[in-house]
Amino acid sequence: MKYLSTRGDPARAGFSDILLEGLAPDGGLYLPERYPRVDAATLARWRGLPYAELAFEVLSLFIADIPAADLRRLTAETYDEATFGSAAITPLRPLTALADGLWLQGLSNGPTLAFKDMAMQLLGRLFEYELARRGEHLNILGATSGDTGSAAEYAMRGKRGIQVFMLSPHGRMSPFQQAQMFSLPDANIHNLAVQGVFDDCQDIVKAVGNDLEFKRRHRIGTVNSINWARLLAQVVYYFAGYFAATKSDQDQVSFAVPSGNFGNICAGHVARSMGLPIARLVLATNENDVLDEFFRTGAYRPRGSADTHETSSPSMDISKASNFERFVFDALGRDAARTRALFADALARDGGFVLAADEFARVGTYGFVSGRSTHADRLATIRETWQRCGELIDPHTADGVKVARQHQRPGETMIVLETALPAKFAATIGEAFAGLAGAPAPAVPKALQGIESLPRRCTVLPADVAAVRRYIEEHAG
Repeated sequence: MKYLSTRGDPARAGFSDILLEGLAPDGGLYLPERYPRVDAATLARWRGLPYAELAFEVLSLFIADIPAADLRRLTAETYDEATFGSAAITPLRPLTALADGLWLQGLSNGPTLAFKDMAMQLLGRLFEYELARRGEHLNILGATSGDTGSAAEYAMRGKRGIQVFMLSPHGRMSPFQQAQMFSLPDANIHNLAVQGVFDDCQDIVKAVGNDLEFKRRHRIGTVNSINWARLLAQVVYYFAGYFAATKSDQDQVSFAVPSGNFGNICAGHVARSMGLPIARLVLATNENDVLDEFFRTGAYRPRGSADTHETSSPSMDISKASNFERFVFDALGRDAARTRALFADALARDGGFVLAADEFARVGTYGFVSGRSTHADRLATIRETWQRCGELIDPHTADGVKVARQHQRPGETMIVLETALPAKFAATIGEAFAGLAGAPAPAVPKALQGIESLPRRCTVLPADVAAVRRYIEEHAG
């Protein structure tokens, strides 16, 4: 299996090379030359496999340059009950009191209480394995709106040959999210709070990634979902959710996915392209509804920093969705020249683009529908899900539940992907139940109790590429 760039770079690379590289040399994102197809016999063979073994099977289709025994060991070490709290790893819980056939897939039982752990715990092991194999080091540069940063730092802390430089929007994460990241004492973790919004952080990461001389001189890699390996690991839980919700490999399911950077739902697009019987992918946004607008109209118009709303589902306060380029590349028949014209030219020149009518018609064949959720919606959904189902959900998951119910058809099995545990967003949970007797309190795992009172390590920087470059030069391994 070789990988190509969405923008047409002629080179082809193996998995281990793109694992450490992040963006392609031409600024595009890596995708496999083709999606391996999973037939009915394979689905039947995979049904009932433990999660770690299912992960090995899925990843093996995309990874040709890591010996099978090593890859099986890495997945077994990653997906164990001690780390994720149950043998199922991503257990399904019914929300049938809200709607028949509605399920919640638990993805947030890892070390940082967010779905990002599902991929990041594996990515940390893959990085350490490959760097040791090569005798090299890596400086990881990432951007986070909340959950990616802590998941990456917990996965990479203390890892040999790795330094982490994580950018976050200054003052725009929940107190718990800030504490998870800024309280880590490990010398290889560097938290940089950027005076701007998430899109500013992401733009800086891309600008550094596109400076090939700097990137190669300082061995810069990335853990954002622009890194294909992270997105690939997320494909696995779509298969796991499908098997848990169905009895026959002829059944279809739909997935509702709270979406910010389009990585989580792009993994569903990959699973569907492999042949997993996914009827529809339901994309849920918050008030930052750029992607909802696109799937309704064909217009992609990212907002500027001043127009990106600060919401109560802050991990989705994203306007420019990095992984969206991967999907558009596929929807345009893998036309790299057209993809480059849209994402490298029109986006920079005009601030967005509108697909032609025939192009937008092709988008409609990929099973996506979308919807938008507001602050009032998520508060009401949090309350109703608790009162009717006994399930306490976080604000982002509430966005997913709200939009899932908006789109669910009679008889349709709909799985909502959980994004985080409610303990990370205690203020919003408190607001949802204000004035109600018997209001639930979000449970904080023992290992993270008192985290908000710990000392913090963080450097505040302007939203400036040069300032971040200088910091990396001074602190890089």
